Amino acid sequence: MATVTFEGTTRYYAGNPVPAVDGLDLAVADGEFLVLVGPSGCGKSTTLRMLAGLEGVDDGVIRIGDRDVTNLPPKERDIAMVFQNYALYPHMTVADNIGFHLKIARMPKAERASRVREAADLLDLAPYLDRKPAKLSGGQRQRVAMGRAIVRRPQVFCMDEPLSNLDAKLRVQTRTQIASLQRRLGVTTIYVTHDQVEAMTMGDRVAVLKDGILQQCDTPIGLFGRPANLFVAGFIGSPAMNLIPSTVSGEAATVGGQPISLTPAQRACLTTAKVVVGIRPEGWTVVGATEGIGATIEVVEELGSDQYLYCSADVPQVSVDPADDAETKPMTVRAPGMSPWQRGDKLGLVPQPGAVHLFDPVTGDRLPD
Repeated sequence: MATVTFEGTTRYYAGNPVPAVDGLDLAVADGEFLVLVGPSGCGKSTTLRMLAGLEGVDDGVIRIGDRDVTNLPPKERDIAMVFQNYALYPHMTVADNIGFHLKIARMPKAERASRVREAADLLDLAPYLDRKPAKLSGGQRQRVAMGRAIVRRPQVFCMDEPLSNLDAKLRVQTRTQIASLQRRLGVTTIYVTHDQVEAMTMGDRVAVLKDGILQQCDTPIGLFGRPANLFVAGFIGSPAMNLIPSTVSGEAATVGGQPISLTPAQRACLTTAKVVVGIRPEGWTVVGATEGIGATIEVVEELGSDQYLYCSADVPQVSVDPADDAETKPMTVRAPGMSPWQRGDKLGLVPQPGAVHLFDPVTGDRLPD
């Protein structure tokens, strides 16, 4: 087990002057479960592959513990990788797949069998050791791939979207198993996913990337409660945070007739007379239609425990996706499950105290509290 450190790590791909990963500075503690998350093409898989030695490093340094592994071949890095497609040998049994790398390393047969059995017991695979991968479910194949990584007892686990081929129910079950297993083993783990719900429920910390640049690395609670910029605010949280542009007059901004006070420190940090107000769906108090921000319900999403109301309101919203050029976005409100709201109903919205996040519209940065 060991720490992992990226120092100014950069990777370019041929024919593209923009780096896939740009000056990444990131430190992973010994035994930590760190999740890399972001939209497609943000550089998260490239980061993992650089650590594993499957991609070169054009600038910067990667360290595992005290060793500089930047230019070491993959076999000398003491890393075990779990791939998206499991990469199992179809002609081998589960036991042979799990113990394959130990056999290549010429480990004695008795010790190899002992390690395979230990991993199989840990992953509830003991009844399937004599089966071929074709006779296993997707979740069982994923656990075989995990077992193959575990028996090597590496310093670092690298997992590249290992749950993406599973159905929704199995993903929820398996991500719980992986997180629990990692904590039992205590092995430093870097896990890549595009699913922010997966990231927030599994990681000790979550690193959010965009266009190859690290936006924020924090605990799930830290990311949700204090997003560092507009991108993180709009990306983390499901449904996404409502981001509403407003004009500052004096010491307050106004959203749909509702004043939002700014502190002197916040006012001093603004680069213009405008501000973006962020309010999560659960940050609204629903009032009568003649009070607060007037809104009309367009869609009701009933989840049983919660209900999400997608409303049209008399305020525009900011999109964190450059491809989304619609001027007005739906306002999202969380209500108690099984509430009697219907499409077409009118309501009023008032921001709850302490639920407001403020951002500079030019830099995108969060304003100080």
